[in-house]
Amino acid sequence: MESITISVIVPVYNSAAWLERCITSIRNQTYHDLEIIIVNDGSADQSGIIADRLAREDGRIKVFHKDNGGASTARNLGLEMAVGNYIGFVDSDDYVEPDMYDRLLKLVRERDLLIAQASRDEIDEAGNKLPDVCLPPEKELVTGSRDFIRELLLHRGDASFCTKLVKATLFAEDRFPEGVLNEDLHLLIRLLTRAEQVAIVPEQYYHVCYRSDSTTRKKSKEEFSRVFLDIVDNADMMEAVVARDYPDLTVEARRFALYQRLEYLLHVPIGQMNGKNDFYRQVLSYIRKHLGSCIRNPYLSKKHKLYLMIFCLLPKSARKIHVLLKGQALRQM
Repeated sequence: MESITISVIVPVYNSAAWLERCITSIRNQTYHDLEIIIVNDGSADQSGIIADRLAREDGRIKVFHKDNGGASTARNLGLEMAVGNYIGFVDSDDYVEPDMYDRLLKLVRERDLLIAQASRDEIDEAGNKLPDVCLPPEKELVTGSRDFIRELLLHRGDASFCTKLVKATLFAEDRFPEGVLNEDLHLLIRLLTRAEQVAIVPEQYYHVCYRSDSTTRKKSKEEFSRVFLDIVDNADMMEAVVARDYPDLTVEARRFALYQRLEYLLHVPIGQMNGKNDFYRQVLSYIRKHLGSCIRNPYLSKKHKLYLMIFCLLPKSARKIHVLLKGQALRQM
């Protein structure tokens, strides 16, 4: 086999406490022909210093320092600098198993594919394993892009690029959208139209480690992450893609759109649930317009349908019911 290089891109922002664990897990890969690209995205802590030290220890590591611009800008810079035949991404607070890239590379080479995906698990700040967000398949499988998108629409798929190994040529004309959260979904959908198939392995090689100060998680009940605005925009994007390329997935896309809007309504501060909030009014208007298809949708649970119906009639009451049910669930734990 000819020499094949994998470029692993690690965007870094204030990750001093976790960065060495992350990079060590990449350095320890059983596949050694790696280019490890660390992009320090204007960190205010010791992340840049740690990255430079690690580069002195391992010639495969390249470090680039830039002003803070967000994860997408850091990833895009990494893509510009990468020389590998295949591209992987690891978030700086996560870590990977030693044979992850070896396994994924063999898989894409043997099956002549452009994308392979590892399974993942979630770890809390105390090191405890959390319930799986994405259930691993029972065995290795290859799925078509249409079926992969369907799993995303049903919230059973994994849109993250961190679990994937991607042929570098797929990024020739595409980059991560900047200035938005959930940027992986936007880019992945575009790439899937050209990749045709994705291989998935059941082993949970990638470990997602949750941080209380993550950009996509609230630090307190009073804060409202912009992610809940972006997920509604993502739903609109997915409906447009399905209408254009996968019309047989219209019911699944409508389910996705309603579910995403329900997530927004369950998190938007009650003080913002008023007629002056255009985004809030548009969300409610969409649900009311599609209430009939909501009730008939076979992919929405009875609980979600009930929530959506109550939000149509009494939005603030729906929130109070949600808070009450959450409190009862916590007391029963």
